[in-house]
Amino acid sequence: MQISRVFAALAVCAGLGACGDTVGQQAVVGAGGGLVGAALVNGNPIVGAALGTAANIAYCQQYPSKCPSVY
Repeated sequence: MQISRVFAALAVCAGLGACGDTVGQQAVVGAGGGLVGAALVNGNPIVGAALGTAANIAYCQQYPSKCPSVY
């Protein structure tokens, strides 16, 4: 049961893995993905949102050509 939750969380995060055009949009999208992922694995939603924000901004700044726009 726990394994399926991890896979579901990874699928949601991959689905939400779009960047946005500005750093603010990247932060919002990352926070949403981290929040949903944390909820699926019964993690801390604040930590999940913070990690999702940081990860999405870092990825989108490093690889802008690989990051589709959400808006």
